[in-house]
Amino acid sequence: MSVRAAVLDEERRARAALTRVLEPGDERGGRWLRELGAVELLRRLSGPEGRDGGVLGGVTAARLAGYRLRAAGVEPDRDLAAVDAVGGRFVCPGDGEWPSQLDDLGDARPVGLWVRGVPDLRLWALRSVAVVGARACTPYGAHMAGTLGAGLAERGWVVVSGAAFGVDGAAHRGALGAGGATLAVLACGVDVAYPRGHTELIGRIAEQGLVIGELPPSEHPTRSRFILRNRVIAALTRGTVVVEAEYRSGSLVTARSAQRLGRSTMGVPGPATSGLSAGVHELLRGEGVLVTDAAEVIELVGEIGDLAPVRRGPVLPRDLLDPASARVLDALPRTGGMDGRAVARAAGTSTDEALGRLYELHSLGFVERESDGWRLTPVPTHNGDARRGGT
Repeated sequence: MSVRAAVLDEERRARAALTRVLEPGDERGGRWLRELGAVELLRRLSGPEGRDGGVLGGVTAARLAGYRLRAAGVEPDRDLAAVDAVGGRFVCPGDGEWPSQLDDLGDARPVGLWVRGVPDLRLWALRSVAVVGARACTPYGAHMAGTLGAGLAERGWVVVSGAAFGVDGAAHRGALGAGGATLAVLACGVDVAYPRGHTELIGRIAEQGLVIGELPPSEHPTRSRFILRNRVIAALTRGTVVVEAEYRSGSLVTARSAQRLGRSTMGVPGPATSGLSAGVHELLRGEGVLVTDAAEVIELVGEIGDLAPVRRGPVLPRDLLDPASARVLDALPRTGGMDGRAVARAAGTSTDEALGRLYELHSLGFVERESDGWRLTPVPTHNGDARRGGT
């Protein structure tokens, strides 16, 4: 082994060890890591107390003792072997597979990422969108998340979420069902299936896509780890879509993190009376952009020219008439008939012009002759209902 390879291996082992020492998003630990490097930081936390040269300051003695207690029990080789046993690996800054957009988190960026799955993490992250939302979502929310997941996957985008119940699970399943790519960011070890009810789903994601996390093998999730996990989802992706979220929702934490990082933030609207859509609507009143399908999401996060189709109502035969013919048609009463002179007067044109337009409208089926006059062609009624509204 070359000297450079040995140094890199030592750095990797130190970073793997530090994932057991530093909690996700620990900015003070991140600053120490940036200033000292992983090997030196681990040495100072593992060495005799008082031998850190005062560099590890800014924390209480009790807090520093907590770091030291964790550092005393690390076994990076065991963790690296454990992740290898489940077909995984440890990816850290400097690796070719490291997603550089995570560096936007500054000192809060992950120490490293534990990864399960075959695809290249960096390449997948370059073309990815987060779809997040309520755990206790409505059938509407599950439908929209699944539809978005499938639509994005079919267009070659990676669907990123947190593998939770509700919107997360629906988004992952939508992507998997479409035969596309999906990535789950866990708040626990990548060898831990959480929630347990999603054991099969997480297994499918690991087989067909990627499962990643900041925490080493066997580590369990906590409330704070779920919240801190969301910053990784926001930084990793080109944009975040929120499908159903209450005012107090972890999904909104992801969206706000995305906004701070300059990523696109989107929301799927719901009923104005739904508490599960209240947080999304508040997001849309601010910097969020309303989206309803995958094409609209890609228009925001994709390349130049990735435009969503123009939305419009149905084109009716009457819409295709030229303005002069439309004026003549509008001049005819809803019931009864009119002679050509009266039609011309009502349409503001000459009698000859009106008659020419009426014969044209007759050939198109809009009007009928009635003795010496003209009338609108009756529209067939359905189920005996009377005709209502405009023609």
